[in-house]
Amino acid sequence: MKGKMAIIGDGDSVLIFKAVGVNAFSVNENSDVKSLIKDLSKEYQIIFITDNIAQKNKEIINEYLASTYPIIIPVPSKEGSNGFGMEELKYSMEKALGIDIFQNEEN
Repeated sequence: MKGKMAIIGDGDSVLIFKAVGVNAFSVNENSDVKSLIKDLSKEYQIIFITDNIAQKNKEIINEYLASTYPIIIPVPSKEGSNGFGMEELKYSMEKALGIDIFQNEEN
């Protein structure tokens, strides 16, 4: 499992990751992402997931927050960011540090 990375997202959004050697898993709105994440968590240390898919599957992603691995990282899809990934990062940083280090980003 050393250093294995995967990406979950729509076909076009995962292509760039696939080009650099990340194992890509294309899904659509009808895909069972919850089962896919559970399966991938047995083999991969880092799982990137497009933020539109991550937002719809927040419950399963939250199950892995306390685990060392896998690290699940929301990334923008081909349509761009919907803000979900940044909100999750902001929440995690504030929880870890006790302050909002992104507070000036909005100004």
